[in-house]
Amino acid sequence: MHTKRYVQLITVFGIGLLSLLISLGNITDYWTNFEFVKHVLMMDTIFPDSTIKYRSITSPILHHIAYIIIILMEAMMSVLLLSSTFSMYKAIHLNEPLFKKAKKNAFIGITIGIALWFIGFEVIGGEWFGMWQSTTWNGLSSANRIVLVFGLCYMMLSLEVEKKEDY
Repeated sequence: MHTKRYVQLITVFGIGLLSLLISLGNITDYWTNFEFVKHVLMMDTIFPDSTIKYRSITSPILHHIAYIIIILMEAMMSVLLLSSTFSMYKAIHLNEPLFKKAKKNAFIGITIGIALWFIGFEVIGGEWFGMWQSTTWNGLSSANRIVLVFGLCYMMLSLEVEKKEDY
């Protein structure tokens, strides 16, 4: 029946779809989330007396570069995850080594996602740029949710496939 394989397939498809929708949203509605990136980098909504404002980046060019890097990472992640979904689907009834090989791009895509939303948003945005201090431009809860889901998907994907007598 390959129950675990189907669960892994659905999991990878789900986060691949999430990544695709996020990247498409950022491409088709560029200016909305650009404002988010701009305000986080400018640190203009953190606590007024904060002593870390020297870290702010006020260059519009650098705001665009940072946002484009984010979009490219999201797009790359969605391509890797969705291509792995297709490969996993094709290999669902094949032997274990071939199914494991089909998951390679999923592991890479998930790693990119964790790097983006944990290192990029939580560590750099949240701590370095003090996003946690902003009530207006604070994406930490969303980043935390995504990192948690990606981490759980990574763990689910790491499970060994079942033996024929399982399930």
